Amino acid sequence: MAAQAIGEGLLGESRAAMAAFTIGLLLTFLGVRINTRLIRAKVTWWFHDIESEGGLHVHHMVIGVVLMVVAGITLIAALPQGLYLQLTALVFGAGVALTLDEFALILRLKDVYWSTEGRLSVDAVVVAVCAGMLLVLGVHPLGNLSTASLTGAQAGVVIAVTIVVDACFAVICLVKGKLWTGFFGLFIPLLGTVGAIRIARPGSPWAHKRYVDKPKKLAKSQRREDRTNATWRAWREAFFDLIAGKPHMPNIEPAGNKTVDTTDDERPGPTPPE
Repeated sequence: MAAQAIGEGLLGESRAAMAAFTIGLLLTFLGVRINTRLIRAKVTWWFHDIESEGGLHVHHMVIGVVLMVVAGITLIAALPQGLYLQLTALVFGAGVALTLDEFALILRLKDVYWSTEGRLSVDAVVVAVCAGMLLVLGVHPLGNLSTASLTGAQAGVVIAVTIVVDACFAVICLVKGKLWTGFFGLFIPLLGTVGAIRIARPGSPWAHKRYVDKPKKLAKSQRREDRTNATWRAWREAFFDLIAGKPHMPNIEPAGNKTVDTTDDERPGPTPPE
């Protein structure tokens, strides 16, 4: 059949659709990063920014939102199955990639795409890809929660309480600046609990709010951050530089061109929401 789902026999319908979502997300993210880096380098044979005659710059997050809306409406209204479900999931994943690639801009309402703050967008995309891959592999939140010995009502209460507790610990980890710990804590509750108890990162909202009058805690947080930065974060940043480009990368101007660079996602100062 033309609509035969790819890999459904091996993974099942939902996991096959999740695989399509993850592929769409990953390939679109890599593609959009190649695109923005080529635009930034002012490669003459490549695409240019999408701008109206009045100077309105269309960020690719706008295209991402449109794709997510279209895919979401299709999923709700048409209830596709088989290959059509996978194609819709792939389009939705592409929309998520385009939107999350500018997650830092949405969060700050400021164009920080090529700044250090903009690296948060890469973190968000990697977290989404990891979530998709874990679900494709059959690992999911509450996967090890056993309610076999409980009645229906008791099992419901246990599941609800577990979800709330795990979500609270994950949120605390995020507020403490521990994005990865918060994410994996949803799949491994013990990890989220430990992350929520341990000291926050120095640049996190938690530290800004609660460590202002606690210099010892702030100093301890900074020492731990320095040790971490000297080990695995250096490798992570090198990998992110490879796939997403370095923050503050100097513009590559064509010979004899001294104009100010206003390429995709790199104009100075805040841009209004579009």
